[in-house]
Amino acid sequence: MALDRKTPNDLAAFWMPFTANRQFKAAPRLFVGAKDMHYTTHDGRQVLDGTAGLWCCNAGHCRPKITEAIQKQAAELDYAPAFQMGHPAAFELANRVIDIAPDGMEHVFFTNSGSESVETALKIALAYHRARGEGSRTRLIGRERGYHGVNFGGISVGGIVTNRKNFGTLLAGVDHLPHTHLPDENRWTRGQPEHGANLADDLERLVALHGADTIAAVIVEPIAGSTGVIMPPKGYLEKLRAITRKHGILLIFDEVITGFGRTGAAFASQFYGVTPDMMTTAKGLTNGVIPMGAVLTTAEVHDAFMDGPEHMIELFHGYTYSGNPIASAAGIATLDTYKEEGLFERCAEIAPYWADALHSLKGTRHVIDIRNEGLIGAIELEPIAEAPTKRAFSAFLAAYEKGVLIRTTGDIIAMSPPLIIEKDQIDQLIGTVREVLESLD
Repeated sequence: MALDRKTPNDLAAFWMPFTANRQFKAAPRLFVGAKDMHYTTHDGRQVLDGTAGLWCCNAGHCRPKITEAIQKQAAELDYAPAFQMGHPAAFELANRVIDIAPDGMEHVFFTNSGSESVETALKIALAYHRARGEGSRTRLIGRERGYHGVNFGGISVGGIVTNRKNFGTLLAGVDHLPHTHLPDENRWTRGQPEHGANLADDLERLVALHGADTIAAVIVEPIAGSTGVIMPPKGYLEKLRAITRKHGILLIFDEVITGFGRTGAAFASQFYGVTPDMMTTAKGLTNGVIPMGAVLTTAEVHDAFMDGPEHMIELFHGYTYSGNPIASAAGIATLDTYKEEGLFERCAEIAPYWADALHSLKGTRHVIDIRNEGLIGAIELEPIAEAPTKRAFSAFLAAYEKGVLIRTTGDIIAMSPPLIIEKDQIDQLIGTVREVLESLD
C-alpha cells in the first residue's frame, strides 16, 4: 500500500473520482471480491452492501446468469461497430427494455453511463424541436439540488453547487426550478410528502419570463438521489407533466437511480403514474457490471427525426460503445435475473419492513430527519458547526469498520441496498447505523 512511485502497485497514479484522495490513500479501503449482499475487503473482512455498490447492483453481486452471459458473449463477439452496423443483442435488449417500460416509451438510444444518457436526452430535445420547425426552443430547465451526471450538460441543468462552481459558466440558456426539500413541513415522511406540489408552479413563472417558445425541455429526477434522497411531493410530478404538456415542452425523467426496480416498479414513472417524453437510465440496466446507459423516448420524439432521404443519418450523435455486445449481453441477463427472481415485486414486498426499520432510528443521536421510498432511505444528521459533512463522513468510516457499507452526501446517510436483501440483513444494516450514530460526537 506504500505510495512509493517506484512500486508498480502503489496508489498514487489513480486520481479517484468523488473521493478525498489524500484521506483514502493514507488509510485505503479496498474491495477484492463480492458475492450476493457482501463485499470482501483486502484484509479479508465481509462488508454488507447497503448501497447496491453505487445505486447500481440491484440484483446483488456476481450473479451467475450475468457472469456467464458476459463470458459467452466475449468469446463469440467482443465488439461490433456501433455506426451503420449492428448486432442482435443490442436489438434484443432494446426490445426487452421497452417491454417493461411505461406505456408510450417505444425507442431506446444506448449510451455508456448516466452522464452520457443525460447529454443524449438534452441533445435529442434540442434537435427534436429544430426538426419540428421550432428551433427557437433552446432553453433547458433543471432543478436546484438536482444531479444529472458530470458532463457539461448534466452539471448545467444540475443544481448541486459543489459539482458546478469550479467549472466556469457552463451552458448558457439554463434555468432551475426550486428544490422540493422542505424539512420543516415534511419531516419524518414515509413515501411522498404532503407539502410542496405548488413548487411545480414555478415552471409557469419561467415560461412567463422566457416565453414557452424558447424552452426545449425540463429535466428532473423523480426521486432526487445524490442530493440526499428527496421524494416528490404528492401531486408535484403530475403538475410538471401538465404544465410541460400545456406549453409544448418536453419532460425528461432522470431514472438513472430509480430505474430497474428501486421503487418496487420497473421505473419510478410507473410507480408514481406519470409518464414523461424521455427517460434517462443506466446503473441497474446491467446491474452495474459493465458500463451502459440508455435513453428511452416516445414514438413522437423518435418519429420527428424519421424524415428526409432514407440514406441520410437522422441524428448526428452516438458513441463508439453504444450498444456494446458484451454490455448488451449483460443487460439481457440482468433483466432475466430481475424477472426470474421477481426482484421488482420483492422490493415492493419488503419495502414496509425497510421503512419501519429506517424510522426506528427516530430519536437516535444526531438524527434530525428520515425519509424513504421503496428500497431507498435517507437519514439526515445534524451537522457539526463549522464542519459540514464531517459527521456523516465519520459515520461512513465507522460503519465500514463494523462491516457495513453506507453512502453519505453532505450530512445525509443515503442507503439503497440490493433488492435481494433479507430482513435480518436490514436489521444488521440499521442496527449498525444506530450503533455508529450513538457513538459519534
